Amino acid sequence: MAKPVVAIVGRPNVGKSTIFNRVIGDRLAIVEDKPGVTRDRIYGSGEWNGKTFSIIDTGGIEIDGVDHILRSIRVQAELAIEEADVIVFMCEAKSGVTQSDEEVAQILFRSGKPVILAVNKVDNMKRMDDIYEFYSLGFGDPVPISGSHGTGIGDLLDEVVKNLPDLTEDEYEDDVIKVALIGRPNVGKSSLVNAILGEDRVIVSEVAGTTRDAIDTPFEKDGQKYVIIDTAGMRKRGKVYETTEKYSVMRSLKAIERADVVLVVINGEEGIIEQDKHIAGYAHEAGKAALFVVNKWDAVEKDDKTMHQNEQSIRDNFLFMTYAPIVFLSAKTKQRLHKLLPVIQHVAQQHARRIPTHLLNDVISDAVAYNPPPTDKGRRLRINYATQVAVKPPTMVIFVNDPELMHFSYERYLENRIRASFDFEGTPMRLFTRRKSDES
Repeated sequence: MAKPVVAIVGRPNVGKSTIFNRVIGDRLAIVEDKPGVTRDRIYGSGEWNGKTFSIIDTGGIEIDGVDHILRSIRVQAELAIEEADVIVFMCEAKSGVTQSDEEVAQILFRSGKPVILAVNKVDNMKRMDDIYEFYSLGFGDPVPISGSHGTGIGDLLDEVVKNLPDLTEDEYEDDVIKVALIGRPNVGKSSLVNAILGEDRVIVSEVAGTTRDAIDTPFEKDGQKYVIIDTAGMRKRGKVYETTEKYSVMRSLKAIERADVVLVVINGEEGIIEQDKHIAGYAHEAGKAALFVVNKWDAVEKDDKTMHQNEQSIRDNFLFMTYAPIVFLSAKTKQRLHKLLPVIQHVAQQHARRIPTHLLNDVISDAVAYNPPPTDKGRRLRINYATQVAVKPPTMVIFVNDPELMHFSYERYLENRIRASFDFEGTPMRLFTRRKSDES
């Protein structure tokens, strides 16, 4: 189920990243008392009163900033506003209402989205009197908060969840494989959709960022039903920005949440850039089946080593996704296109695969006999048994004498042995260690 989106916006240095970190319970955003530190939108998940949501931390909106970074930050924030269902407008008490606050307010009014006005740095009762002037911004009662002390965050989240929409999702049968295409703009995602379908169902353009919204396209091939979720790049009100690749992430996240299989599409002509790794990382963390699709393979000058070199480059750059198969193809010429759907079907099956407990324990026992766990201060990990508790992704719980003795390297060894025995190609796995007494 897709989650509603909350964006935190405001001028620089009002404490957005601090609030973001408190909401997600992690220090994902860089916090520094210097304007403009948060350069890119950062994404996380929050939960309050049983409601979950995606949350975006943006760079500050700097009105009429001539500096390139400040212009870029404003673009990011505007795109986050466009993606958001609810907006938290951050100001800060010490400075009072500034001209930048008033101009940000005008941007938010134009968005037509629900806006919660939060006044940060209300660190003591004396500061409470400073919030009244913020009524002039026209967003109703300001919510006084203190990011440094953590006060008022619950009140803020109460207002946020009160305004969250109840998102519904198109229901598909269990046997339908939902496939999301993700990747930065202009890698050929829309062309690939058209090539798979054999018809022009999606508008294709050479300009990066043509497709604004995710498009669901059901189809059937060889008796298997699929739905393609196309998440090609973004554009903002007719303007195409040079750094558009930064702004496709939120749509990708929404599609990833709904998908069974994620195609990480890479431009074979241009190779891999950092943004490809960021986007693929979201699919991995979401526990989705995945494969790499190297598109525009027809345009690559090749010899007998080219494919191997490209495979090695992908493996080196995506060390966290060694399980994902790689398909080289050309959406334009249909070269190698026939290989794609069988791989999608295979990884979807592996993603939903369940292993009988006795077979899983046979593999674990053999793995321990072949390579016993190392000792730690004279104590040795003892594995009692393992069981699979979930699919999509396959999730195993291993019951042991002491979870603290399970070193990550030995856990990785066990995962590799399980994969060697049962395939699980194309899907991440989750291994959890529990004390045996926890079972009861």
